[in-house]
Amino acid sequence: MATTFPHLFSPIAVGGVTLRNRIMSTGHDTVLPKHGMVSDELVAYQEARAAGGAGLIVIQVSGVHETAKYSSHVLMATSDESIPGYRRLAEACHRHGTKVFGQLFHPGREIMETEDGTAAAAFSASATPSDRFHVIPAPMSRRMIRDIVAGYAAAAGRMQAGGMDGAEIVASHGYLPAQFLNHRVNTREDDYGSSFANRLRFLREVVAAIRARVGSGMVVGLRISGEELGHDGLAEGESLEAIMALDRDGGLDYVNVIAGSSSTVAGAVHIVPPMIVEATGYVAPFAATVKANVRMPVFVAGRINQPQIAERIVASGQADVCGMTRAMICDPEMANKAKAGRVDDIRACIGCNQACIGHFHLGVPISCIQHPETGRELVYGTRTAAPHRRRILVVGGGPAGMKAAAVAAERGHDVTLHEKSGRLGGQALLAQLLPGRSEFGGIVTNLAREMDLAGVKVVKNSEVTTDLIDRQSPDALILATGGRPRHPRIEGDDEGHVVDAWQVLKGEANVGRSVVIADWRCDWIGLGLAEKLARDGCRVRLAVNGYMPGETIHRYVRDAWIGILHKLGVEMIPYARVAGVDATTVYLQHTTSGEPILCEDADTLVLAQGHDRMATLVDALEDYAGELHVIGDARAPRTAEEAVLEGLKAGTAV
Repeated sequence: MATTFPHLFSPIAVGGVTLRNRIMSTGHDTVLPKHGMVSDELVAYQEARAAGGAGLIVIQVSGVHETAKYSSHVLMATSDESIPGYRRLAEACHRHGTKVFGQLFHPGREIMETEDGTAAAAFSASATPSDRFHVIPAPMSRRMIRDIVAGYAAAAGRMQAGGMDGAEIVASHGYLPAQFLNHRVNTREDDYGSSFANRLRFLREVVAAIRARVGSGMVVGLRISGEELGHDGLAEGESLEAIMALDRDGGLDYVNVIAGSSSTVAGAVHIVPPMIVEATGYVAPFAATVKANVRMPVFVAGRINQPQIAERIVASGQADVCGMTRAMICDPEMANKAKAGRVDDIRACIGCNQACIGHFHLGVPISCIQHPETGRELVYGTRTAAPHRRRILVVGGGPAGMKAAAVAAERGHDVTLHEKSGRLGGQALLAQLLPGRSEFGGIVTNLAREMDLAGVKVVKNSEVTTDLIDRQSPDALILATGGRPRHPRIEGDDEGHVVDAWQVLKGEANVGRSVVIADWRCDWIGLGLAEKLARDGCRVRLAVNGYMPGETIHRYVRDAWIGILHKLGVEMIPYARVAGVDATTVYLQHTTSGEPILCEDADTLVLAQGHDRMATLVDALEDYAGELHVIGDARAPRTAEEAVLEGLKAGTAV
């Protein structure tokens, strides 16, 4: 069968295996393992991507030594007890024709947390601190180096015994092998430091030990950051030199390149680059440089969220395989849909980071705000047909209502969705207007397509009343009426110029030249408003009722955005609640000291104070005798993630 993406869906030999296509799910933590072992949930999660057409799945990192436990939920390959789990996972993916590699991992100084909350002893090439985690490691003794090198080999052997097709050494993102390689981090003066050859020695010994253990029958690869993008990180020229040397050695079957580093806030943003990093496929130029200088296949990742992007990278010869991890977190069937030419049916990742890497940093299992079935495959992975076709009425065309309608219709129900306005999308239509957030509008496009494919009838410009409900008498009613801006009573608001975030985004407010944003939610709304108004030429003071702007959102999104605001000259005021306003001054109160904070020479106070439920219809149906589900902000104001999840649950329940 001809495909729209001939290069992406051509096979490729890597070492002793052949990948059926060039689409890879890169190693990423899921918080699905249990007690350091592969769980049923992890098997189901990865099998969904294999069934969806991925050519290669690289599973999340496995620790190679007891000192490699960088989080409380990491996989560990330090015991033969790990082998059965690897075997179950490999067999599940092999059933669908997908190859599976493991990742061999030691973080060195990059220790996040421990199971009991105490600070772990960290070890690295030298006692060079990690800025991001505030860890000062101890230098590894030569004996420890030997033990850890042996640990890499033993872990690879266990993966091989478990039926894995390959093992990938993680030298990316400033982890242990990169710490040895980087002369800014490695200050040793023995055989593992000083010269380039000495600093490369650790990696060379690891590759040699693994190859001696697994022979030629297992693929061995390397993942490495080209540019670590931190003040003390590796630069592309240094990484390239190491890659070329290892290629000449002949022990590796491929190299997988990426950008960023765990050790700095700036570099960590590129571990999972959010939508604010607008350049898709931005690591591909470095991959092309590598490919021009090595014999082995080159893999690449970094904001490759659409098959069109991956096809272009492969067709142009920049890389041989493309990591499309979040694309398959968002749509496990992405590869199959692309191969069949069903591009419009792909649920495109919008790079929000909220439920994928965001869940990891919260220590909870992976998911996706657009596809909450992700990480919940054992519960919601298979859409069960409804035993009887019923008439379902959904009120509200935001993310919650759209998801509920799509799921209910997929299950065989007769579903009609009414939207009060002329457009579907609810608050997502406003979210996409924030600077750097235009991709967020993709959630509307994707959910609308799901409804269309499922056969949902959509009625716009239709306000649902109790009379309409009585006339239609549905078998089940789902209310997703959403929310509206919250306007708390503020002393002096009749004298000062006070507007809300929605009015600013809709262009309904003249804010003047100097604004104060009172950001109670500490999320992307305050950050986005601050950037927008600063770029419009305003003096902006962002006052947040928390310890930092963006406190409640994923750190990579927040950190990158705070950097942008700093460059734009936005004044950020933490620990501040709004207390009052007059014609020229906004009065704040420090949330811990109680002392006043005055923002003088202010033309406008912009409120980002959260939302209130749109509960008129909910309240009117308090005595409703029929089956009723209230979801999303109509239930309680939260985010799109909760709205879509509750839509899934409601659509499954009816």
